[in-house]
Amino acid sequence: MVPGLASAETLRIATYHTEVSRRGPGLLLRDILRGDDAQIAALADVIAAVAPDILLLLDFDYDYDGHALAAFAGVLAARGVDLPHAFAAMPNKGMATGLDLDRDGRFGGARDAQSFGSFAGQGGMAVLSRLPILVDEARDFSDILWRDAPGARLPVLDGAPFYPPEALDILRLSSVSHWDLPLQLPGGGRAHLLAFHAGTPAFGGRADTNLHRNRDEVGFWRHYLDGALPDPPAGHFFIAGSANLDPHDGLGDRAAIAALLADPRLQDPAPRSEGAAAASAMQGGVNATQTGDPAFDTADWGDDPGYPGNLRVDYILPSADWQVVGSGVFWPAPGAPLAERAASASRHALVWVDVALPEM
Repeated sequence: MVPGLASAETLRIATYHTEVSRRGPGLLLRDILRGDDAQIAALADVIAAVAPDILLLLDFDYDYDGHALAAFAGVLAARGVDLPHAFAAMPNKGMATGLDLDRDGRFGGARDAQSFGSFAGQGGMAVLSRLPILVDEARDFSDILWRDAPGARLPVLDGAPFYPPEALDILRLSSVSHWDLPLQLPGGGRAHLLAFHAGTPAFGGRADTNLHRNRDEVGFWRHYLDGALPDPPAGHFFIAGSANLDPHDGLGDRAAIAALLADPRLQDPAPRSEGAAAASAMQGGVNATQTGDPAFDTADWGDDPGYPGNLRVDYILPSADWQVVGSGVFWPAPGAPLAERAASASRHALVWVDVALPEM
């Protein structure tokens, strides 16, 4: 299913929504260090099978000293995947605001955080890389206020702004994070990893707050490339992560992801798998009513009425100047090697893209 290791002439980029976040700080590190956690082992087996050179991990709890990320990198190294360079930063998810953002009359709830979460650092992002990450030049856009974000369209309820001024003074655009990470390419030159994890467009109440925020999170990258913020990346880059948005099916403003996929500065390798197509046919339900090609799906969600079914929500979009030489979704067909391991690791499948390294 997956070609061999990316060669000296190619680079393999992967994004993986791990769903490995735990219910309290320090618990992820505890489970990694114990060495007997079935989900963590399954995640590592999937990653080892794909053997990426650059790996974006989503829903991976953040700790200030990076202990959990270092421990997980050690688990991967024991499986032959050596990714010595790392980056992580505090996500907005679970970060307290001190306000009653969900208007339930109580303060300090998970829905009162910058983004739904029980503790600061829950469900963050992290990057592990074979290539050096130029950390001193990294840009973290996660503190941009939603109201100040390029192209922001804030929610309205009954003709009035949903959020009061005191909320707009602190509420950030990113549900988790938006990063621009420069990577040092072999032989010189650099590429930029534009990493993000947009929040769900569902569960936003009458004002559809989550739908509007998701749309603006996905649209952020087009505004960034347009120069709405200083110093957009020049040359090679990738947009990678979860848009939580399918171009054909499910909830959300699908025009936002459609516009990103159609942007001429990008290319969509359209990674696919046999397993996703087989799962859609076998599971039926909502999947039978969808219009998108199920082979492109990356998430295996509930199929009963009221659930989203299987959707394409995880993406790697190289800039137009890359030569794409391969791509895929690690969703093995039933009975194939690691099919059960992948299913037990996460409801999301790992997505990967291979590009030819530019000549220097």
